[in-house]
Amino acid sequence: MVDFAGWSMPVQYRSIIAEHLAVRNKVGLFDVSHMGEFIVKGDRARDFVQFVIANDLDKLSRPNLALYTQLVTPSGGTVDDLIVYRREGDYLFVVNASNIGKDWQWLQQHASSFKDVSLLDISEETALLALQGPNAVALMRQLAGDFIDQLPSFGYAETAIGGIKASFGRTGYTGEDGFEIFVSAAAAERLWDLMLDAGLELGIEPCGLGARDTLRLEAGLPLYGHELDEQTSPLEAGLGWSVKLDKGDFLGRAALIKQKEEGLPKQLVCLQVEGKALPRQGYAVSSGAQQVGSVTSGSQGIFVGYPIAMAYVPPAQAFLGLELGVDIRGHSSKATVVRRPFYKRKG
Repeated sequence: MVDFAGWSMPVQYRSIIAEHLAVRNKVGLFDVSHMGEFIVKGDRARDFVQFVIANDLDKLSRPNLALYTQLVTPSGGTVDDLIVYRREGDYLFVVNASNIGKDWQWLQQHASSFKDVSLLDISEETALLALQGPNAVALMRQLAGDFIDQLPSFGYAETAIGGIKASFGRTGYTGEDGFEIFVSAAAAERLWDLMLDAGLELGIEPCGLGARDTLRLEAGLPLYGHELDEQTSPLEAGLGWSVKLDKGDFLGRAALIKQKEEGLPKQLVCLQVEGKALPRQGYAVSSGAQQVGSVTSGSQGIFVGYPIAMAYVPPAQAFLGLELGVDIRGHSSKATVVRRPFYKRKG
């Protein structure tokens, strides 16, 4: 158990390797109740949400859909990355645990310019469980009903699971199919036990922070405080697909347009590292004798079978196939720039 954003969180239950492979091959269950949840509603809720996020809210053409996006500072840095759900009558923001207080203040500050918009922080009363892996759909179908098969990626639904009121999105942070399930904090332990019992025949494993980190890294997914911060733009982090500069005005748009026109100061790359030594956050990345960047996240690629890392380097060092070096405890290990992500599920 470790402290994480003020929460006591499990690094592992059985082992990081066992949990990682369970999610890749069968199914894993994560308690991610440390995440924050905000509700945005009111007559101008749509206008407000469209103004504070970088993605285009209008892509959610009907209720019960979600998208990945960022909150961006006027200078182009990232306040946080998040998922926004369009529900019947309101919007649900799911934000990072370490940023709950900062995000809440940010949204309140900018909501003051939008009449008839109200914000509600439901983080303390809301638990969140993440069911991830190839067998996640079968288990949710068993627990919630056959309609699960028709729920699209980034779709949202509300139902009862074993008599427990819950809602969920077909979302996740592992690179696998799965669901993030919202439930009242008072019912969370009951739902956790129910899901673990129901998943025994499908090979379910309870999973901790360690596997959550190795899984998201293999899937090339950013972690705030590593690949994203207020000095780093979504464009630099390779998230341009989720930034819609042509949707109209939004916070940070002018800075992002300028950055795109003038060129990125730095660029996130994926590195496949030779040998057995593991790259870690902060390790220097070099081209020849010159340091050109540093590792933001690194680990063993448990499923892919080799050490992996993400790092920021100048755009000139960001092309596929380039050989760089990572300084691991005084030794330079060869690292090749490879396509993102390291792992992508079939289908």
